[in-house]
Amino acid sequence: MYAQRQLSYAPTPYSYTPTSTLSATINLDEELKLTSTNAERDLYESLAEVYSIITTLEALEKAFLKDSIGEVDYTETCSRLLKQYKSNLADENVGRAFGDLETFKKEWDLECPRATERLRVGLPATVEQPTHRAATATTGAAASLIAAVTENFITFLDAIRIGMVSKDTLHPLLVDTITAVNKVTDKEFENKGKIVNWLITLNQMRASEELNQDQARDIQFDVESAYYGFKATLE
Repeated sequence: MYAQRQLSYAPTPYSYTPTSTLSATINLDEELKLTSTNAERDLYESLAEVYSIITTLEALEKAFLKDSIGEVDYTETCSRLLKQYKSNLADENVGRAFGDLETFKKEWDLECPRATERLRVGLPATVEQPTHRAATATTGAAASLIAAVTENFITFLDAIRIGMVSKDTLHPLLVDTITAVNKVTDKEFENKGKIVNWLITLNQMRASEELNQDQARDIQFDVESAYYGFKATLE
């Protein structure tokens, strides 16, 4: 009597009757695989590790600002996280999928301003801006630390002079230098800040990248000046 009218809205779940063909193709007990190859699995595991490192670093920075963690534990943990971050991204496939930090943060909706700054600098806050009091120069321990600083400065400058100007050579040498300096003194001296600036510059380069001739001359001059400035604090 009445013509059947097509409904304009979606049917309710109760109005749906699965067909035998479709039902036969779905096994609710079957494990869902997110990857089809070992290479894909390794890639996603590495990206998950990078995500974990970033969020952990954000929490660590907040804890340090609140004095919830001591300087020694903070420095050790932060240094380890930074190394793990760089190690994961050193893989070409991971680095390509990661893109850059800002892209990765946007894709995964990450809000981590403190971790972002720490990754940009590439150094723990205690190394970038030391707050502890160093040993006095009259102790035997301090004399040993001063000798280590001198050795680190000389090693770095020798590397520059013989043309070793790649990021993966210079960055760890300069990290060792500023770390050794901070064990002796927390005083500011000529060009100390430039060492940190060079560390940031090197940190943002790819491992295979090299300083050009002008940069090599500039960093040699700045580090030599910083060495003389350091020595002046001991007089």
